[in-house]
Amino acid sequence: MFYAIRHFTRYRYSKPVSQSSMEVRMHPRSEYSQRCFTFQLSVSPRARVFSYYDHLGNVIHHFDIPEQHRQLTIIADALVDVDPPPDLPEELEKDSWRYLDEMIERDDYWDMLMPSEFARASPALDDFARKLGVDKRNGQDPLTVLRTLNAKLYEEFEYTKHSTQVDSPIEVALESRKGVCQDFAHIMIALVRGLRVPCRYVSGYVHHDKSHKDRTAEGATHAWVEALLPGLGWVGFDPTNNLLAGKRHIRTAIGRDYADVPPTVGTVKGSANSEMQVRVRVTPSEAVMPVDQEFAADEEWSKFLAADQKSDRMQSQQQQ
Repeated sequence: MFYAIRHFTRYRYSKPVSQSSMEVRMHPRSEYSQRCFTFQLSVSPRARVFSYYDHLGNVIHHFDIPEQHRQLTIIADALVDVDPPPDLPEELEKDSWRYLDEMIERDDYWDMLMPSEFARASPALDDFARKLGVDKRNGQDPLTVLRTLNAKLYEEFEYTKHSTQVDSPIEVALESRKGVCQDFAHIMIALVRGLRVPCRYVSGYVHHDKSHKDRTAEGATHAWVEALLPGLGWVGFDPTNNLLAGKRHIRTAIGRDYADVPPTVGTVKGSANSEMQVRVRVTPSEAVMPVDQEFAADEEWSKFLAADQKSDRMQSQQQQ
């Protein structure tokens, strides 16, 4: 399936800022069953854009705007082809835990096993794990355990937009039992790593259609997880929607957690308040979408306001 993706971000400042330095992670990955055929990043005010790969294979675009400006607009257009992933077995063989332990000892997966900024152990997480019965390997194979955990997180938590902030620790969602996909992903990663299964955060998009009742918001980015399983490799789980990641999931970046893969992050010189507007459109297509003036004027933006006038750090958008 071909998808045309447009990811629109606009920062507005209450008064002119003298400089912006920005990193962008919006370039879909090309690997496994996904191929990114075209990608274009447009920036206003105009800037020279540089790109490089990080150590996990994510494409990062970087640019600086040295002149004064009161608005910064970033538009990323991509054409991506996603094939259905291979079918998974109902369960793995009895010795799968042993095979997984051998893989961990033999290869380097420690980044995806150790605690990270947003995916870490805590008393609240330990209590939740005991409640779910996932605080130890209970005789089931790894695939069955993760499928069950995926479904339990979907049942235990209510999907509620703006119930947490972009930098909220997992304890906020654990206490309220509410969150967005970013929270679902962080909690699942922390639980899966507690079972000594390598697990990583995936940032990207999901295509919404009438045949699927997704809880996630249209017009926003999405997040899910991938866990390493013996004989299968990295398998995607979407606890927000109780799905296995499939042909509707479009992968942009992978990392230990959200801190590694924000769609935009940067700094400005100045003490202005900032307002960020974000809109994402994913459309089945065989060609890159043309410039759409109507799209830029859409009133249904996701808005995030910087509360601290003195802060020169622009927080990137939360994965909804």
